[in-house]
Amino acid sequence: MERVKLFSGTATRYLADKIVDYYGEELSEIEVKHFSDGEIHPVIQTSVRGASVFFIQSTFAPSDNLMELLLMIDAAKRASAGYITAVIPYYGYARQDRKEQPRVPISSKLIANLLMAAGINRIVTMDLHADQIQGFFDIPVDHLKSEPLFFNYLSDEDMDNVIFASADVGGVKRARAFAKHFGTNLVICDKYREKANEVAGMIVIGDVEGADVILIDDLVDTAGTLTKAAEAIINKGAKSVRAMCTHPVLSGNAYERIENSFIEELIVCDTIPIKEGACSKIKVISTAKLFSKTIRSTVENRSISALFDAMVRKKVKV
Repeated sequence: MERVKLFSGTATRYLADKIVDYYGEELSEIEVKHFSDGEIHPVIQTSVRGASVFFIQSTFAPSDNLMELLLMIDAAKRASAGYITAVIPYYGYARQDRKEQPRVPISSKLIANLLMAAGINRIVTMDLHADQIQGFFDIPVDHLKSEPLFFNYLSDEDMDNVIFASADVGGVKRARAFAKHFGTNLVICDKYREKANEVAGMIVIGDVEGADVILIDDLVDTAGTLTKAAEAIINKGAKSVRAMCTHPVLSGNAYERIENSFIEELIVCDTIPIKEGACSKIKVISTAKLFSKTIRSTVENRSISALFDAMVRKKVKV
């Protein structure tokens, strides 16, 4: 039987503990030391020779989280690991996926190059900011979707008065998947930015009069887009607004913005830890069981898309 070793980086230990509980194994030991100047020095405490190794680590800020992951991968490669998989619930730097102006980096491609150079054989991640980032890798990418988790969350609700909304034009495909699954309508919020992380204006395309609207997005950072979209939707006659976002980046004064906004509830996944008690409106649903099942399917060479199909048809509860 193939030996499996599951490791966690320091940033995602809260999630890795839950993943291995579902998987039925314990985390293998790794000690992450630091030199006095902050330089990271991970030391794997068990043999990984010939083993199938999984490193669980999101790469949200600070960038030390990414550096720690790269160094752990390099350590496993140099220790003759048989197959190395990076499980990255939140793939940082994904928003810079193309050149929108001269003399800017394509950061998500650079991160892909770094991960492959470090020695990974496969990557498992969730809700990339842009699907085409999968093409930046020359190795298998298991791109998990959070939709089944949110579908399960909404499965017991009356959806007759619900309309789904995309927080911006780029998220229409994601919001349409929700509208199609529940057989409801879709509206689009079109935003205008004057500079990064600052929304100057917002218009709502579609009728929301008297509806319970659910905003859909892949991540919430400063919450500027989300809260302005909620305000525009309420001003256009909606009865209520909730939001569902996979990755709770929540930087700056995001918590305060959400608390003081028209959003009644923000449902997020645990791909990034949130500050406990910082906002009464935030509800977290866990991705641990989904990642555990994906790791199991990878080890046993079973289809991951089949798992998702079963989840969407509600044959598998996650």
